[in-house]
Formats: sequence, structure tokens, C-alpha cells
Amino acid sequence: MRIAELTKSLAPVAVTGPGDLEVSGLYYDSRQVRPGGLFFALPGTCADGCQFVPAALANGAVAVVAERPLSLPDHVAGIVVANARKAMAVAALRFYEDPLQGMTVVGVTGTNGKTTVCYQLEAIFRAAGRRPAVLGTVNYRFENTVHPAPHTTPESVDLLGLIAGFRRDGADTVIMEVSSHGLEQHRVEGFLFDVAAFTNLTPEHLDYHGDMKRYFAAKRRLFSDFVGAGGRRVINVDDPYGLRLALEMKGALTCGGTSEAAVRAGEIHSSFSGTEGVLITPQGPIHLCSRLFGSYNLSNLMVAAAAALAAGLPVAAVEEGIRNAPQVPGRLEMVDNDRGAVILVDYAHTAEGLQSVLRALKEMAPVRLVTAFGCGGDRDRSKRPRMGQVVGQLSDLVILTSDNPRSEDPLAILEQIKGGVRPTGRVERSPEEYRRNPGGGFTVLPERREAIAYAVSLLAPGDVLLVAGKGHEDYQIIGGRRLHFDDREEIRNALRNDMGDS
Repeated sequence: MRIAELTKSLAPVAVTGPGDLEVSGLYYDSRQVRPGGLFFALPGTCADGCQFVPAALANGAVAVVAERPLSLPDHVAGIVVANARKAMAVAALRFYEDPLQGMTVVGVTGTNGKTTVCYQLEAIFRAAGRRPAVLGTVNYRFENTVHPAPHTTPESVDLLGLIAGFRRDGADTVIMEVSSHGLEQHRVEGFLFDVAAFTNLTPEHLDYHGDMKRYFAAKRRLFSDFVGAGGRRVINVDDPYGLRLALEMKGALTCGGTSEAAVRAGEIHSSFSGTEGVLITPQGPIHLCSRLFGSYNLSNLMVAAAAALAAGLPVAAVEEGIRNAPQVPGRLEMVDNDRGAVILVDYAHTAEGLQSVLRALKEMAPVRLVTAFGCGGDRDRSKRPRMGQVVGQLSDLVILTSDNPRSEDPLAILEQIKGGVRPTGRVERSPEEYRRNPGGGFTVLPERREAIAYAVSLLAPGDVLLVAGKGHEDYQIIGGRRLHFDDREEIRNALRNDMGDS
């Protein structure tokens, strides 16, 4: 595509240099630029993309988009725009010839539950004979094609490139998790969703958004700015922010426990084997049979069912899809064992997420509920003591450990978590003392591998062990290093090695 064609859609402030050059690709990472590429110099919190323009030019860029005029060689086009991220999304839509046209596009947003809802929707659409592509926290996938997911919502160039590729391979539906970062950073600019669904909103990413007001405003944009004509909004009104959103968005399809919700639960039974019961919907009853359990997962199932109905899918497909949906990686994922215990790995990494999971586990009446968890570094520090408080209140045994410390001192993170555990009346004990006398205490093992092995060694028949925080992740970030680490693998290794009472 020629630069002159691209600039028509960018509303540039100024254009310099040749306009008849052919652009071979769009890039925002100077290291990835190939000859003939257009480079977007994006502003960032840590670095300004303009400082990487020389590297982009050295790799063959023939055009640069920036938010201020730059000194460029005569043979390079310079395009100045008011917002480089928005311009990148608009250019990507044009460059990839708007691959969303003619596809059903479903977006799911909220603090917790997005991944679970998308997995259910993927199975439902397949049951309806559709071919959905899914983009979210775990991966970006279409049938047998799977790409790693560095971000919940990819940058617009990557996102539209993936969708274009999936469409060429036969995808007719896009199901995606839409993050608040993705909305704030214009990654879905130009999208028109056929269905937009809201799960819940709890404190998270406040290091980025600043406060809940701005966090909610970011999420709200999906429903106010990105739903196409004839599109539907699906909102969980059990959540106070969801109720507020539903009042603002007239005509939304609501779901929740209240009798006023359009999609609501009838008689429901839940156990470690899953959830069974009936959902009451405007299209008639849905007979629910899911491997998911717990009240918060019932909310996720209602959002998924409502979104599927909003997309025009039949009740039979909803029932079949939910019944056959696979285990969601790292979301209350069970690890088989011979201890007579239930061992689960979950991604819960906020106080509210942990609280929902732990309450669901308490409902199952375990002999003891054992929780091993930590908090990530370089992220919202205010949630650390709140997470410690929740675990201290709801668990029988508490083991604090590292998550992804990143550039922070793991011991400093643990001290902040302890600040929430201690007010629950728990006393810190060494691992040896805790094994002998766990009542009313907690222990700390900074090395996550050691903490998991220790937690497994404590288990007796009837116990439940929750290893929380990392879920599906198969890495640990320590300093600047990204090391292979998978909680599920570590649990299996611990079960084989069996620390016993050593």
C-alpha cells in the first residue's frame, strides 16, 4: 500500500518527503522493521519511540509516523499525527483491508472472568457450527494454530494481522478479551463489536489508571464507543459497576442473581465435579452442565450464555458448548494426585479474585484449605496487604512465596503481604515450626519451587491446596530474566519427590 493511501485515513497534521513509496509492513518495534516498513514512534511511559527512529531507518523503514516533526532523510516520508497509537490502529485497519468485515466480533471485558467466558463462548460457537478465533490472556488461537500471548489485547498492528491471518484460514468469528490497557491505548480503535460483555470491576491496574473512576471509564468505552449498529451489550448486574453500566446503557441484556436480570440462575448445584442446574433466559430455559464450580464461575457461565444468545446462537448450542467446554488453563485447574486431596492452580492475582476463589473452595467444605501465593513485582502495590488479609481470613494454612518479582526485591514484596496477614491474628512461624504447629500461623518460603513442595508435603486426605497467582503462566520473571516455571509442573514434581516429614 502506498503512503499516500495510508495518510488519507490518518488525518495527519503534516506530511513531508515522498508520498508515492510502497509500504511493505507496519511496525512499532524498531528491531522488527523490515525494508519498506512504516515505523510508528509511539510515546511510552519508560521510553519515547522517537529515540528508536535511527534504528528503524537502519533496518529499512521508508516512513515514520510520530507526534512531533522529526529530522529525516529526504527519501523517508515523515507523517506527524496528533495521536500515534490511534493512527497506528487506523492505518492497520486500512493496511489489512479491515479483516473484521463480515465476521461476528465478540468482546469481553472486566477485571476477572474474561478468559473463562471466552473459553465457554469458543465452545458454544463451535457447537453452533461456527469457526471462532480467540485472542486473550492465555494465547491467540484458531483451531490448530496457536500463538503465545504477551498481552491480553495485542497492539493494533499485531491484533489485525492475526485476525487477517485467521480469516484467511477460515475463521468466521472473533472472540477476544478486551483489556483496559487495550481500550486506553487505542488497540481496538475502529472496531465495531457485535456483542460486548462485562463481567465485573474490582481494584486492579491502579498503578496505571490511578483510581477506580478512571479504570471504570476505560472499561466503559467498550460499550459506549465500540458497539456497532444493531450490536448488543451484555452486563453482569450482580457487580455494582455492572449495575451502574446497565443503567447507563439502555437495552442491555442483563445477567445475574437478581430476579430482574434477563438471564438468571434457577436451581443450581455445585461440587468439585462441576455445576448443574437451569438458567432462565428470554429464549427459554438453558440446562446447565459445566465442569466449572463456585458462585463466581456461575456468574461467568451466565455472562457466556447471555453473550451467545445476544449473538443469535440457539439454546441447544449454548447447552452443548458449555457441557463440552475444555478445562480453562490455570483457572481452578486440577492436578491429579494420590493423596486424597484436591490440588488446584489458579490465576487469581487480586484480592477480590482470591476472595471469590477461596469462598468457592470453602463452600466445598474441605478438611483444611491450604493456600500458597505471592504478588507480582512492578505492579499495583496497594493490593498486596489486601491479598494477604483475604488469604489470612479464609485459609486454614497460609504459605507466602514469590510470584513474578520482576525488578523488585522479593523479600520486600513479602513484607507488604505480611502487613495484611498479621491483622487477621496469624503469627509468622518457620516452616519447621509451622509443620508441627500450624494453628493460627503462617509461614514464608520465598523460593516458589520450595514453597510448592512444602505445601504438597502438608496435604492429608480431604484437604484442598490452592496455588494462586500465576495460573497458566509457564515462566517466572526475576530481575530481567524470564525463567521457565510452571506451577502445575512443580506440583507434579513435588508429588513424585514427596518431601514427607523431612
